[in-house]
Amino acid sequence: MFARTLWVSFTQAVRSAVVLFLPIAFITLIAWAIAGSSNGDSSDPVRASVWIWLAAHHIPFSLSFSNSGPYGLLSYLPIGALVFPFFTIRNGFARTIERLDGDTYLVKNARFLFALGYGLISTGLAFGSASTSVTPIWYFAPIFSIPFAFLTCLTVGRRMILTQALNLATRIFALMLGVSSIGLAGAIFLHIQTIENLTRVLQPGIFGGILLLLLNVLYLPNAAIATMSYFSGVGFSMGDATIISPLSFQLPGIPGLPILGALPATTQHFALLGAVIFILAGVVLTSWANSLSSRVLWQGYFLAIVCTALMGFLASGQLIIDSLGTVGVSLWKFPLAISVELLIGILGALIIPKITLPRRSIMTRDSRD
Repeated sequence: MFARTLWVSFTQAVRSAVVLFLPIAFITLIAWAIAGSSNGDSSDPVRASVWIWLAAHHIPFSLSFSNSGPYGLLSYLPIGALVFPFFTIRNGFARTIERLDGDTYLVKNARFLFALGYGLISTGLAFGSASTSVTPIWYFAPIFSIPFAFLTCLTVGRRMILTQALNLATRIFALMLGVSSIGLAGAIFLHIQTIENLTRVLQPGIFGGILLLLLNVLYLPNAAIATMSYFSGVGFSMGDATIISPLSFQLPGIPGLPILGALPATTQHFALLGAVIFILAGVVLTSWANSLSSRVLWQGYFLAIVCTALMGFLASGQLIIDSLGTVGVSLWKFPLAISVELLIGILGALIIPKITLPRRSIMTRDSRD
């Protein structure tokens, strides 16, 4: 019985990896055919396809630009790309459940075996696709892909049941990120001309323009989290010795990514009012937890900070060269600012009613007298 579960899980994990790889390989092959290659080696697009596949799983790369250096790192990867492995894994595990006839006991084992098999495939691809200039950091492959595949499998075959605290945390983070995304949309609209100018400078062509548009769309979640950090007051960076926040602005130049045209051109002190968003989010969190215990409220608060820190980690990193070693939000300032502002909202929602209610009761007694 275990052998059957192992075989079905592993074969479907391979199928999921291949289903995602084939369209990537097709697009890469077309791009290679249009752009050409300096050595004409047909293995180039295949290896590039594997790298794109790994990047979609948020696996970083070590880069060497020449035999003597310098070295770089590509860890600032688009969060939006995770949607593609998410759906292929869901589809693959749904087929696994069908092959196992929905047996609850077998499905529990299959979930773990599927994630383990998917992680082994990711690790093998990362280890085997290294070149002299681009080397996937293979030990990050199981660290990222196995938990991601397991959590994705949890959403298949049954309704994913979240604890009350985790449900509160995910809802409040989604609320904060949603409001920040509205602010990002406004910034894109106001700086649309700058974005167009950056696109013209790149001269990507028709096919390259489509791929460039897709890349910018996939980086939108990263930009939304940076906007969230900007409204919190701590801001974010676009390289070493740079800072973009409502109170400080140091940015000598920007990478050639059109979406970065939405960056502010100077300090915007009024953006500090954005901290009210997160204070009100603390009030909303307290309101949602009113019918629950105070323990659930504080657990939800703690998990919301953990979620913020995790998304901040995924939305930051190094962008190829050393001068862009710190791109994105600060890994400690961002969650710290959100935690303080949420805490202000929570404490305000808990303390203010206790102050006003006794006053109202005193006024009522005085009026009766």
